Parts: sequence; structure tokens; C-alpha cells
Amino acid sequence: MALLESLKEYSSLFLSKQTPDYERNLLEEINFNNRIIGIVGAKGVGKTTLLLQYMKKQNLTVNEIMYISVDHPLMSSTTILDIAKEFASMGGKILILDEIHNQDDFAIDLKTIWDFLEINVIFSGSSALHLDNADLSRRVLKYTLPTLSFREFIEMETSQKFSKFTLDDILSNHTKYSQEIISKIKPLKYFKDYSEYGYYPFYLEDKNAIKMKLSEAINKTIDIDLLKIYNIDSKKIRNIKKILTMLCTSVPYKPNITTLAAAVEIDPKTLYIYLEALQKGKIIRMISANARGESIIKKPEKIYLDNPNIFKVLCQTPDIGTLRESYFSGILQNTQHIITASKKGDFLIDEKYIFEVGGKNKTYKQIKDIENSYIVADDLEIGSGNKIPLYLFGFLY
Repeated sequence: MALLESLKEYSSLFLSKQTPDYERNLLEEINFNNRIIGIVGAKGVGKTTLLLQYMKKQNLTVNEIMYISVDHPLMSSTTILDIAKEFASMGGKILILDEIHNQDDFAIDLKTIWDFLEINVIFSGSSALHLDNADLSRRVLKYTLPTLSFREFIEMETSQKFSKFTLDDILSNHTKYSQEIISKIKPLKYFKDYSEYGYYPFYLEDKNAIKMKLSEAINKTIDIDLLKIYNIDSKKIRNIKKILTMLCTSVPYKPNITTLAAAVEIDPKTLYIYLEALQKGKIIRMISANARGESIIKKPEKIYLDNPNIFKVLCQTPDIGTLRESYFSGILQNTQHIITASKKGDFLIDEKYIFEVGGKNKTYKQIKDIENSYIVADDLEIGSGNKIPLYLFGFLY
């Protein structure tokens, strides 16, 4: 009882915190009627803020809704199941569990809560989190909160609203949409800032500290989350981080697995495990030559750091072409499009569209006479024909 009261006190303090006026779209998309809801994403994308914004919208007392950060020291002497049982017995309705991956075997506790307790659970966790229990995974509604899109960034910066577009919208009407955007803002100015620091909402707290905060988030993801979730030997952290520095040295990085494994002093089988963990943790992004099968992870054709902000933190002089491809591939993957490396052009999207990514003077030479092929051009405010501004794809979500 004393422990629960202490946790309620911290929950009340959490609820008293101020929240940003801006709300991510995911807050409206989540079906909060489901018994167990999971929200996963990289460190720093705003999961905790979203949970707080949700709590503030509920007309419930501290005895009915409670927030717990599972990495809180008080949780070291108990389990989420024990807390949930006591909370439910006192009339609790909604239990919010932040950073749930910090408890071992949390999935077992969640299934027991589902089976025996009349409360709803909303949890957040690392993007690398996976639910091993098949029975539980069918019951949990799991949502991913991605990094900020360019559209969300400029909405936060300007307090103006901008429409989302589908890929087909952009391909068929990109000139019209660019004109609408240009009538409100100078997109290239904001796009430069976005590439420097705009992927993570914590930039609002202090733009000058973005590199330090993002570096800290990357280190925590590797040193704590990935080691725990993937049972990686802590002695191998140096090897994992060496992989990241390798991605700063190529344009973009086209891996030879044997060479890369030797360079970071691990065997190829272990390298694949580390690459998968880093991708799940939203630190790197792998692009395969095939749309289906194991090769998506086993044989990456290109490897990038997850987004341009990470390049700015980890690389002294990131290559502009790599930054462009990292941005473009990230946006398409975050919107659930199938993206693979292409022999002609840079990317094949949804096994239908070919895209070549470059600067505003990029020509059609590499994709000449290829059906459904497009140039994606940086430093271009408005395109024409099959030449589309790079920034515009940041309006896909």
C-alpha cells in the first residue's frame, strides 16, 4: 500500500507538468478503447509527452489513472503485475507504463493483467521492443511513433497547419502542392533547419544542446535498451559503436559483410545480429535489394544512419548525397512503403516507382526511358514533370 501511494504521488507530479501545445497525429489515431495499447519509438521522439497529453484529456482522479516510469528506482522492488493488482483493487481504471522494456518478462505480466484484471494498460517502450508471446501480441494494439516529419516540424515552427499527402498525390500533383506550401512559407529555409536538428521534439528545449541530447539518446539506446532486449554482451558495445563510425566514411555505405565484420572485429553472424538490433533501435536504416524474405536483414544493399540529425551528431563531414538518401528512404519507410535498392536509379518504391535522388541540377540520364521513374531534387522549391522537390516527401505524414 505504501509503495502504491508513493507511485501515485509521482504520477500526480507527472500530471502537473506542462505539455507542448502541439500534438502528434498519432494521439488522434490511437484506439484507446483497446484493453492493452503499446506505443513504441526511438528515444526522444515524444512518447512520454504523448502519454502526458493523453492523461490530461481524461476526466479521471489519481486513484483511477496512474502513470509509472518502469525505470523508476521504486519499481526495482516490485513488478508491474503486483502494482496492477493493487491498483485494480483500489478502483483503478487506466495504468500507464512508460519504458516498459526495463522490466524483464514484462509480456508475461501483461498477459496476466489481460486475463484477470479489469483495467486498461497503455505502455511505451523502445522501438526495438518485441512481444515474444504470440497470444499477447494478438491482443495488444501496438503503434509506432516516428521521428518528426518535415510537415510536423514546420507546423511546430510556424503554428500553421499543412495537409498530409499520399505518395500518389505527390507524383500526380506535386507542382500544385509545392505552390500551396510556397504561398505560406519558404520551405528550403525550414528544410535546412530540419536536417540539422528537427527530427526530435526535444530541440524545442534548447537548439544548442541538440547534439548532446541526441548523442545521449543514442548511447542510452545502445548501452541499455539494445543490450537488454537483445541480450548483447556489454563487452561488445565498442564493436557496435564502431559500426556507426563506419557509416560516416562512405557515400552512401554499401556494405561488404565480410569486410565490415573484420573491420569491427566480430564474425559475420554476430554482425547481422548487431545490424538488426541497431535498425530496430532506429539508429541505422538498411535497404535491401529484395522486397521480401530474409534478405531484407541478411543482405543489406545500403546502410544509413537512421536520419540526417544522427549523421550531424556522429559524422564530422556527412556527405550531402547520403543525407538526402537517408531522409528520403526514412520518410518512405516511416509511411510503410516498400523500399528497395535499384540497379537503375537509387530506389524502387512499392515495386513500381523508380526514384533517383540528387541536387536541383540532377538530370534524367540514369533513369532515361524507364517507366514510372522520377528525379527527387534537393534545393528546389517547385518541380515540373517528373522532377519533384525533395522536401515535399516530408509531407507524407
